[in-house]
Amino acid sequence: MMRGKTLLAAMLLTGTMLTAGCDQAERTLFGKQSEADIKQTAYPERVYWGDTHLHTANSVDAFGFGNRLAPEEALRFAQGQEVTSTNGLKAKLDRPLDFLVISDHAEGLGSTKALYDAPRMMISDPQMLRWYDMMHKGPAQSVVAMGEILKARGNGTMPAALNDPVKGKERTAKIWRGHIDTVEKYNHPGKFTAFLGFEYTLMQGGNNLHRNVIFRDGGDKVGQIEPLDPTTELWPDKLYDYMDAYEQKTGGKVLAIPHNSNLSNGLMFMLTEPNGGPLTAASAKRRAAREPIVEITQIKGDSEAHPFLSPNDEFSGYGTAGWDKNNLLGTQPTKPGDYAGSYVREALKRGMQIEAKTGENPYKFGLIGSTDSHTSLATGDDNNFFGKHAGVEPNNHRAKDDFVPGANSGKMNWQSLASGYAAVWATANTRSALWDALQRREVYATTGPRMVVRFFAGWDFTSADLSGDWVKAGYTRGVPMGGQLAAKAGAKPSFLISALKDPIGANLDRVQVVKGWVDKAGQSHEKVFDVVWSNADTRKQAGGKLAPVGDTVDTATATYQNTIGAPTLTTVWTDPEFDPTARAFYYLRVLEIPTPTWVAYDMVRFKVALGAEIPLKQQERAYTSPIWFTPS
Repeated sequence: MMRGKTLLAAMLLTGTMLTAGCDQAERTLFGKQSEADIKQTAYPERVYWGDTHLHTANSVDAFGFGNRLAPEEALRFAQGQEVTSTNGLKAKLDRPLDFLVISDHAEGLGSTKALYDAPRMMISDPQMLRWYDMMHKGPAQSVVAMGEILKARGNGTMPAALNDPVKGKERTAKIWRGHIDTVEKYNHPGKFTAFLGFEYTLMQGGNNLHRNVIFRDGGDKVGQIEPLDPTTELWPDKLYDYMDAYEQKTGGKVLAIPHNSNLSNGLMFMLTEPNGGPLTAASAKRRAAREPIVEITQIKGDSEAHPFLSPNDEFSGYGTAGWDKNNLLGTQPTKPGDYAGSYVREALKRGMQIEAKTGENPYKFGLIGSTDSHTSLATGDDNNFFGKHAGVEPNNHRAKDDFVPGANSGKMNWQSLASGYAAVWATANTRSALWDALQRREVYATTGPRMVVRFFAGWDFTSADLSGDWVKAGYTRGVPMGGQLAAKAGAKPSFLISALKDPIGANLDRVQVVKGWVDKAGQSHEKVFDVVWSNADTRKQAGGKLAPVGDTVDTATATYQNTIGAPTLTTVWTDPEFDPTARAFYYLRVLEIPTPTWVAYDMVRFKVALGAEIPLKQQERAYTSPIWFTPS
């Protein structure tokens, strides 16, 4: 075969494409490798960073809020290129991502853009005409119009013409074909992975039951179907049917990720079937198979735990302020009795209770974070936060704005989190390797920082393992995060734990093991253990609580100092309260030292004063997928 410039010149002259017979070097020269060209490691040796939840101008609400950036800009931004935001700001990540899922809403795909582009004289519905005029008056009025559209959606008063099923199907098919072409263009195996997916925006009167749907496959298979619209549905059964049908038709694979359980008013993680009867083994098994992971943190709050459910956990209130008052659209208040079905830690405990009765655990979730940004810009960084939607891109008043103007959601924009990212331990940066890691739950969530966290469970790990090839030991003698630890008579589980700070971020405060278990009476319990922490020679535990790490944040300049904390924290920990007869799970929570919030950066950038109720510092964190123990 011809090599180097000779090969390239011949291709340009003849128009010849590379064939399957060409070697990897020639394919690389041409510009893109196939997945088959990418060598996978024996076990995951590095973590890949991405966002599984991003919206572009194709989403009904994102466009209505003013977003004018298409999927192409979203993919370029995620790859580290500079783009211009909807409001004319230059936007670029400090570090590119490794993968991205554009998850535009299947419901009403492209409908607000279609309304915006329609000839005004052709619009007869007075409400639609009002929204048309508001969107054309500029970004501020467009945001208010979209808030009203969301409210109408929650109340079931959407104009019929905006939900025309025939026109909607035609529009969806056209947009989906174009979307597939764009995603395939930007998918570069080994360098950057662009997944095909969409959001199934299931919602009962404003109670959030949303799922993101992610395909393992390329356009050859995904192009045989179209996104599923949930407008008339109340529960996720039709989505599972759709996923079954896709796999049967194409031989492909697909999974779903629930998100914002904190806004579901207890409906996301119920103990019963929708009709109120006991949850069956068949239902539990089906959900576990279709939803292997859950999004635990994002812009609309953190769903790990709530102080009402975990009063002994001093860190359980992170990202709950404002989001625990009512449902997504503010149409229904949230009662304390709703919390248990809305937070992930409680769901993990409920899952074991259901498993004890039925033999199946519907809530055996791995944990990830993602942004849910509607700006097309996947950034979870506080010092580079572009907000939930185009109406709250960086400006001097966004912290004080309502979260969704016009929808009376009862939430303020300052309560938004600059969160989060999905961290995936995979054997290569390809669709298949990353998707398989999601499926097996070898993943973790962060609220934005890129800490590197590993977590293994076994029966014979000791501190001596940390001086050798402990990662190999973790895989050969134990199970990684997301795994199931088989019972072993007469032994206690030991855990290999390692956390490294974000290379350009804050030092670490501590690593905690969060344990949940179910006793013989079927009652669930939880306990948080501080297992390794910084400045251990000066910080002591008193009354079971570890002394705070300290605080170096200067809110006047939105800076902090890494003079406290530690760059790395490692240990081998054994559960001192292990009960071999009790079902249990264990996951890590890794805390940084205090750092400024995005609001603090805004105060300095725009020289604005804000109320004392607005927090200017926080301890960002990572959550690993659990490891489960089931008695023999």
